[in-house]
Amino acid sequence: MWFTKVSLKNPVFATMMMVALVVMGLFAFQRLKVDQFPNIDFPVVVVSTEYPGASPEIVESEVSKKIEEAVNSIAGINALTSRSYEGQSVVVIEFQLHMNGRKAAEDVREKVAAVRPSLRTEVKEPKVLRFDPSSRAIWSLAVLPDTGVGKPLSPVEITSWSEQVLKKRLENVRGVGAVTLVGGTKREINLYLQPAAMEALGITADQVVNAVRNDNQDIPVGAIRSLEQERMVQVESRKLRPEDFGRIIVGRKGNTPIYLSQVARVQDGAQEIDTLALYNGQRTQLLTVQKAQDENTIEVIDGLVKTVAAMKAEVPAGLRLEPIVDTSRPIRVAVDNVRRTLIEGALLTVLIVFLFLNSWRSTVITGLTLPISLIGTFMFMNMFGFTINMVTLMALSLCVGLLIDDAIVVRENIVRHVQMGKDAWNASMDGTQEIGLAVLATTLSIVAVFLPIGFMQGIIGKFFHEFGITIVAAVMISMFVSFTLDPMLSSVWHDPAIHAHGEHAAPVTLYDRTLGRVTNWFETATDRLADVYQQILAWSLVHKRKTVLMAIAVFVLSVVMVRFVGTEFVPKADFSETSVVFQTPIGSSLEATEAKARQVEAILREFPEVRYTVATINTANAQGKHTTSVYVRLVDRKDRQRGVDQMSAELRERLQRVPGIVVTHAGTLDAVGGNKQIEFSILGPDQHELERLTLQAMDKLRAIPGLVDLDSSVRPNKPTIAIKVRQESASDLGLGTAQLGTSLRVLLAGQTVGNWRAPDDQTYDVNVRLAPEARDNLQDLERLPFTVGAGADGSPRVVRLGQVAQVVESTGSNQINRRDLTREVALNANTYGRAMGEVSADIRKVMDSLQLPPGYSYQFGGSTKNMAESFGYAVSALAMAVIFIYMILASQFKSFLQPLALMTSLPLTLIGVVLALMLFRSTLSMFSIIGVIMLMGLVTKNAILLVDFAIRAREEGMERSAALLMAAKVRLRPILMTTLAMIFGMVPLAFALTEGSEQRAPMGQAVIGGVITSSLLTLVVVPVVYCYMDDLAQWLRRKAGLPASRQGHAAPGQ
Repeated sequence: MWFTKVSLKNPVFATMMMVALVVMGLFAFQRLKVDQFPNIDFPVVVVSTEYPGASPEIVESEVSKKIEEAVNSIAGINALTSRSYEGQSVVVIEFQLHMNGRKAAEDVREKVAAVRPSLRTEVKEPKVLRFDPSSRAIWSLAVLPDTGVGKPLSPVEITSWSEQVLKKRLENVRGVGAVTLVGGTKREINLYLQPAAMEALGITADQVVNAVRNDNQDIPVGAIRSLEQERMVQVESRKLRPEDFGRIIVGRKGNTPIYLSQVARVQDGAQEIDTLALYNGQRTQLLTVQKAQDENTIEVIDGLVKTVAAMKAEVPAGLRLEPIVDTSRPIRVAVDNVRRTLIEGALLTVLIVFLFLNSWRSTVITGLTLPISLIGTFMFMNMFGFTINMVTLMALSLCVGLLIDDAIVVRENIVRHVQMGKDAWNASMDGTQEIGLAVLATTLSIVAVFLPIGFMQGIIGKFFHEFGITIVAAVMISMFVSFTLDPMLSSVWHDPAIHAHGEHAAPVTLYDRTLGRVTNWFETATDRLADVYQQILAWSLVHKRKTVLMAIAVFVLSVVMVRFVGTEFVPKADFSETSVVFQTPIGSSLEATEAKARQVEAILREFPEVRYTVATINTANAQGKHTTSVYVRLVDRKDRQRGVDQMSAELRERLQRVPGIVVTHAGTLDAVGGNKQIEFSILGPDQHELERLTLQAMDKLRAIPGLVDLDSSVRPNKPTIAIKVRQESASDLGLGTAQLGTSLRVLLAGQTVGNWRAPDDQTYDVNVRLAPEARDNLQDLERLPFTVGAGADGSPRVVRLGQVAQVVESTGSNQINRRDLTREVALNANTYGRAMGEVSADIRKVMDSLQLPPGYSYQFGGSTKNMAESFGYAVSALAMAVIFIYMILASQFKSFLQPLALMTSLPLTLIGVVLALMLFRSTLSMFSIIGVIMLMGLVTKNAILLVDFAIRAREEGMERSAALLMAAKVRLRPILMTTLAMIFGMVPLAFALTEGSEQRAPMGQAVIGGVITSSLLTLVVVPVVYCYMDDLAQWLRRKAGLPASRQGHAAPGQ
């Protein structure tokens, strides 16, 4: 290696190169952002449209369908779904991962603008958002009354301050997508119409609306100019006080004016509330914040926290602000834990090196590789625009065992050359040269494994792109350091303890009497182990067939056992928070649901592990006044015995006993995507048939063990009231359906007819609608008056609704879901006590047994779909890795057959992985699969070191079996060292006991299991297969008529 020569000749230059790496790495580290996972958001654009008072069927046909058809032609759509609720349409367009979210949103805006003229005038302007409103809020803040300080504020005053001051300040923070106020009571001027007075005076709702709209405004009408001055002229008719609205003239009876106060009650009050938030059972106002796409969660939340801290002085007396949900906490916890794992792993690795080399100088020389490589990697992470997240930190903690490997092997070989009697400089040069190619091959085989991981497709590819590239960068740096810094330090900083290997003198110093005894014992143990290993190898070289058959049996056993390991996409993590979603009967009022929410919260707070609860009713992720979502914050993991999963099972069990509610979710949501673990849907044209199939499927699905919280978008029909117009009667009286509809709309839904500017310079809506007591029941509706022309005496003729229409009770849909332009029913569920893959397989069986009619189908979404895709991509990455490894080995050993001998170690890792996962009760998930792929690179390493030495020995004229036994003796130490360094580097990850570590642990467990078994088996099986391959090569040469080579293939160059 030419750079070894350069660094040996110029030690200062070598030192400066290392310093440069460290300095650049440290500066890059300061610039790296922190996040939980790499940014794997699918670009999502949501079109949200309000159509007040419309039923789900009308919303679907008038709004959702039109918008879907308009946006469907945009390129790169992954999934197009819509949900039509009462009065609202939500169309979600999910694009493919490679699409640019901003461009996608622009395309959607263009299409929506084109379709806007075809929507009815009552439909409000569609909003195009670049995030999904039903996605989880990243942060929420409760505005609580502070008892004992100042006079208590009314809900309207609290809402006014929250809306006008707090919300606007939070929206200004960089990266905030939207701030929603839940449970607010907005101030509003209500003009409550009295039907009896309207009937008596012959006044219609339209007259009131027009009168208020025309009378309550200031109109600029131009200017008066003279030679000296110019004065603006303005008609001033705005009302200064709410009472003034009562003096508006809405009509005349004869010559007498009729004032608004005669037919309506003016009230400066509040809007009717639609959403509610409860904090520990008391009403509160909650501000929930969603971040814009591609923004860093931690930066956004830091900005919000700073803003709230700066506003402390501005908070009115009698109020306090309390942050409730903070999604940056799990991120910080996870990142800190992985950082700690990394440091613990590094210390354990260095300890192993010390025990083996029994010299602190050698330990420092090899140990320096670790910090230099890790810090140097930050420079590359910054160059590629990566963040410090769980995936990149896990890559670095996996590297800990890898990075020191090259340094160990090089240093160990240099020490061996010194013990042969060479001086330090020559030993460093020759030792590095001799092993250089083997180290290069092992490093390249690791790179060959991780490059395909870095370039996988799909969501797993996005997820692990940073992982693969980070490891490749770290390993390449560590190889460079091992070839420059190690030999240079070994030549300059000679270690007198090297010659003492195997010579046990009487203990002299304190060190000899304490640590020295441990290291001496360790040295003796490894020497004994080498002897035992040689005996085992000698036996297996004689009984080759038995050895190979045993290896095959182990492999077959491991393939059979894989079935017993469950599969899932991403394991659940315990970050001391969970959630519960429940529903009251359809059509329940907000107050009835609130009573149940208080009852549920009281039950939850009886658990000693619960710190506080926050319930929200009718919000983004709990749509409908009958749906409540409760966020439960638990005490930290170290302070409780039970994990989140056990807690959730207990909560589910306890809440089943509460009458009048149905629990649809209890537990944590999926780490990727933030939904329930199992999602699938039944698609088809007819809503009634879909509902029938769904109910049939749900009955069968409930029997599946491990399936809990099964829920569907089918709800019992909602109680509605149908007004059936009697066409003849209405026509006789000159009343059209449209006229009836418009008037009823004003009376029942209400109409905003302008605004009123208050003394505090804020404007509040003025709303006209029936008084609450006049819209309680059917009879109230039948008595509603309508004027139809004038009578003989000129007074208006009045008819009641009951005379021209029949008012009957009926039922209607609750919500209508669509996917890819056809109707769907969405079903979702959680799993408990069984792996997600097994439950999904059972669901498939049930769905296949249903025999859906033609035109109907079912499909999986969410984690199940991601898991199936990702496992496919992981297998192709694995295949690519194996092919690359073969190419590298073939190039190094200059033979087509020998690499096959080395690669027999690959399938032997499987038994270890399976046993380790079963022992720890973990599953085969995205993380453990990456661990398996990683093993491919690790285990060929030992085989390379072993066979490489044997080939060199044979070139010097040694007999094959003797060469293999010699290699076993010499190379066992570095192989043991690298294997133990890898295992101990992984121990903190595999046994992770910190908060949220359940997600990462399977990766460490898979690596430890695989490394242990494959190392044990490789050391015996590979030499045997090598002999077979060698014989095959000799036979082929004889057949081809070539001269037999003594080594079985051409000698590799020195």
